Amino acid sequence: MKKGILLIFALIMASVTMEAQRFCYVDVEKILESVDDYTAAQAQLDQFASRWNQEVAQKYQEIEQLYNKYQADKVLLSEKAQKEREDEIIQKEQEARNFQKDKFGPEGELFKKRQELVKPIQDKVYSAIEAYAQKRGYDFILDRSSNASMLYANPELDKTEDIIQSIGK
Repeated sequence: MKKGILLIFALIMASVTMEAQRFCYVDVEKILESVDDYTAAQAQLDQFASRWNQEVAQKYQEIEQLYNKYQADKVLLSEKAQKEREDEIIQKEQEARNFQKDKFGPEGELFKKRQELVKPIQDKVYSAIEAYAQKRGYDFILDRSSNASMLYANPELDKTEDIIQSIGK
């Protein structure tokens, strides 16, 4: 009796798991690049990053100049003056690192700007993908642009252009 129940349960589970699942893939990066607002946001982020990189480089260049001047003057300085110069250099290095962290760190201004400028566009794209999946009955939509383990994909399953058309650029 128990074997019969187990057999029936196993058959029911097998039939449920054998149900065909529909899937396709898209290239999210290609979709994002097709959105004009995304391209503009990326350009704006690049400008911020470039400007801040220049400021960081300038700060480290000033530190290097201070250090070189200190090395040249070291023999002429008293121990107290040497310590003051060393402390000044250390303080400038700390300020430069803090500036760099404030701009490029995980919670820095660049991250916040990216959230402000790019996240709404990404949300729009993901919503379009979700709506497409629900409308067409897909169980899974994979992202080809970020999945390095996708070694082969049938081009007929690529729905990137459908998504691009659905968001209307």
